[in-house]
This record gives sequence, structure tokens and C-alpha cells, in this order.
Amino acid sequence: MEKMLVTQALDERDLLVKKIRDKISKAGFVDTVKPNEEKVFDARVTREEFAKSAQSAYQQILDLIERFQKIDAAIVASNAATRIKTSYGEMTVAAAISLRSRMKGTGSYENSDFELALSSRLSFEYDRRVSLADTKNKQLQATAENMRLSILGKDSKVKDEKPLEVVEAYVRENTTELVDPLDVQKKIAQLKEKRDTLLSELDTQIKVSNATTFIEI
Repeated sequence: MEKMLVTQALDERDLLVKKIRDKISKAGFVDTVKPNEEKVFDARVTREEFAKSAQSAYQQILDLIERFQKIDAAIVASNAATRIKTSYGEMTVAAAISLRSRMKGTGSYENSDFELALSSRLSFEYDRRVSLADTKNKQLQATAENMRLSILGKDSKVKDEKPLEVVEAYVRENTTELVDPLDVQKKIAQLKEKRDTLLSELDTQIKVSNATTFIEI
């Protein structure tokens, strides 16, 4: 049995991916030769040497794949058994990695950053409705001003305010107001704070766990 930290296992696993791909791309398994030639066409070695090289390369690749599988399985098993704590609850490392991936929308979780999507939608609707209300209210003020001028006249010095009360009542009744039962700005801030805090905690706790947890190969 070989014992190593998860961080070491992760580094070796990444290295193995590169090694395996490199060996596969560079290995020669099949070549050609003519009866009147001693060496195969591409590798320029004898049949016997080429056969030995092909068999060796093939076996090395299989051995590396087996090593990768053992390390990967040990990491998966460790992640499923090791638990970490966050301010939003306790979970396995595997669950933490999955949650982090989902919240970042990476890997198989592309388009699954629901919190960010919700926050973006809230922000979009809020900005859109505020802009719409502002536009309508500016139009209303322009209409009200025309009504005042119509009642009083541009140069009028009439002091009777009663006709103007009709205009003010019209403005009050037709002013566009924002309907915001959720207090959207507050929700956006809460979602951002929770998301940022949780992602930071997940990153930290996963790193700490990987640097302190041993696995056996």
C-alpha cells in the first residue's frame, strides 16, 4: 500500500493525464516493411526491435491507465467519506466540489449557476421597471405643465390655486409607482453575499481537506 495526501494524488492524477496522452500520441504500434529490407519503413528499426518497442509502449500505457484509475478511485472514495463544515451546513467533500462546480457553472454544470441567474433577473427587472416608471413620470410632468399653462396662461398672475389642485390631483392619480414586494435590491445583495461567502468557504475547506487527508493506493 502507498499512502499520500489528496493534494499529492490530485497532482499526480493531472500529470498522468498528460503522460498517458503524450505516450499514446508518440507510440508506434503498426508500421510497414518490404521483404528485401531489414528495417520497417517509418521507425527505421528491425522487425524484432519494432515489435519489442510496440509491446513495451502498449504495456506502459496500460500501466499508467491502471495507476490513474487507482488514484482516481481513491480520491473519489475519500471525497465521498470526508466531511467539511461551512456556515451553511456540513457536507462531504464530494458534495462541496459538486456544489462549487454548480455555482460556478463549470463542467457538467454549465448554465446551472441558479443564484447568479436569479440575481441577474432581479436586477434586470428592477432596472427595467425603474426606467419605465421614470419615463412615464417625466411624460406625466410634461402633461401636467401643459395643463397648468392652459389653466393659468404663460403670463397670468392669477393667484387662485383651486384650478391647480385639479392638476396636482391628476398627477397624484397618474404617477407610476414601483411595485417591489420583495425589496429586490436587498435580495440581490443577500444573494451576492451568500454566494461569495459560500464559494470562498468551499474553496478554503476543500483545499484544507485535500492538504490534510491521506488516501491509500
